[in-house]
Amino acid sequence: MNVESYFERIGFKGRFHKADLETLRSVHMQHVLSIPFENLSIHCGEVITLDLESIYNKIVVGRRGGWCFENNLLFSWVLKEMGYSVTMLGSRVFNSSKGEFSQMESHLINKVVIDGTAYIADVSYGTFGQIWHPLELISGKDQPQLPGVFRLTEESGTWILVKTGREPLCHDESFAKKLQDKQSKQIYSFTLTPRSVDHFLETSQFLQTSPESLYTNKSICSLQTLTGFSALVGWTYIEVIYNYQDGVDLFELKNIPNDEIDNVLKEKFSLFLKNRHTPINIQAKHHTE
Repeated sequence: MNVESYFERIGFKGRFHKADLETLRSVHMQHVLSIPFENLSIHCGEVITLDLESIYNKIVVGRRGGWCFENNLLFSWVLKEMGYSVTMLGSRVFNSSKGEFSQMESHLINKVVIDGTAYIADVSYGTFGQIWHPLELISGKDQPQLPGVFRLTEESGTWILVKTGREPLCHDESFAKKLQDKQSKQIYSFTLTPRSVDHFLETSQFLQTSPESLYTNKSICSLQTLTGFSALVGWTYIEVIYNYQDGVDLFELKNIPNDEIDNVLKEKFSLFLKNRHTPINIQAKHHTE
């Protein structure tokens, strides 16, 4: 395991002199542009582990993606190797169908402190809610990025991340209606209680095995691009261009036949799977995230 190989994996060509905000922003951005958020291991008959060396071999050596436990655990190790002060945190994802935050801390994020100022780094939420740059840990401040305006608010020790997006333009009427509900969206909540890897072991096992889990019911692969993001959910391929027109985000959808799935993964996400995956996209009312 070495940081230089990780830098090569994400295409980071900048010179690293000190653990400052500029470098953190660059590495964070390169990660989300280069390493997909994906749960395809679940649908390839593979077991997802939280062993750091296994994650490194999968993502850096094997050039795969991963879900939040893998990507953000790897990112935590990278930042520590670079000299940053990093604390892992657990967050509860907002379930829009239930209108509440998950009971379990199913999303791993990192708090990074630079010269006394704290930031939230999260390279693996994926799709609509993915931040491109770390967010300053300050309550009530709008923090605009190309994906939208992010805002953290704090009350009684609990922080909530909200994203406000633009007007969606989509010719698929049913999908367009769903997007209207996502213009202003709670993403997740968290406290500043430090978490270790062991804290997420049971949750990781549940999410990759339970029939109630979102991730056993949907095969997901998404990658941020310079203009938006691409995603493959089941057989549906989505391309998004942020700010396609002033105040408007463009969403284009396409159904992919089974025999073209592997080509889409290779061409759009640079993913080459050793084991064939079985696409799935069960539209249930209440999945546990």
